[in-house]
Amino acid sequence: MLRELPGLSERLSVRTTPSLFEDLDRQLGRERGPNGEPSVTDFQVHEMLAIVERFAVGFQELPELFAGRPDYRVLISTGVLVRGFSVIGQLAPDGAVELVGLEVDLGAG
Repeated sequence: MLRELPGLSERLSVRTTPSLFEDLDRQLGRERGPNGEPSVTDFQVHEMLAIVERFAVGFQELPELFAGRPDYRVLISTGVLVRGFSVIGQLAPDGAVELVGLEVDLGAG
């Protein structure tokens, strides 16, 4: 059972960090790929809203990224445009969740 974190009974604010967008830029291009791979903008439009919502309403239910560190959680999911992704969220001192890392699985063939 996950340990109850103080003050997490309500919807949390979620914000992105530069490192999340650096990860996104590293993995996806500005334009769609030659085989229909999504662009950065495609991912932001079709995947990010659901990611933000999941962290906002379900942070406490997500698995801890590091055992004993309930302030770091990870979301691993399938996507609309990508085979899957993982997103790391960290609870900031002000109670907001900062999305700090992203890995995208485009799948092979």
